[in-house]
Amino acid sequence: MFVELLKMAEDAFGEDVVDHVLDNTDLEHNGVYTSVGNYPCSELVKIVDGFSEHSGLSPNVLQVKFGHWMLEHFAQNYSEFFTDKTGSFEMLEAIDQEIHVEVKKLYPDAELPRFATERMADNHLSMKYSSPRPLVGFCHGLIEACVEHFDEKASIARCPVAHDETSTKFDIKLES
Repeated sequence: MFVELLKMAEDAFGEDVVDHVLDNTDLEHNGVYTSVGNYPCSELVKIVDGFSEHSGLSPNVLQVKFGHWMLEHFAQNYSEFFTDKTGSFEMLEAIDQEIHVEVKKLYPDAELPRFATERMADNHLSMKYSSPRPLVGFCHGLIEACVEHFDEKASIARCPVAHDETSTKFDIKLES
């Protein structure tokens, strides 16, 4: 995720801005990340905050944009997960049961978020996102981009889950 965040920021703001943010942010790994490394989420949040200060966009808006960026990355680099899906709901339902199973094979120590889904109607999916990491905006962006990937339109509402600070509920309703 770190490598892709920096690619997105370089595309949006330029290499000089990325270097400036990394140089002026207190990071344990000094802004040096690899695609196979495992880094604390707190560093990701610090980097997003740095780009927020530079751009004037809120951290939430940047996380949503990053969610869009990552869905495109996943679709290009892991197309096999998308090919047999007929719509966004099928794709979102496959995250825990299919995609994260494969991720765990490659990275057994990965601490992945949980996605519990329930079909409320043909056009309504309820998804509970659970993670101790403060990446709800990123998840929201992934959902939006997933809907767009399948050429669908939807309203997406999110709200915290009572008595569970680490979870957020998304209600996704496809529009006709």
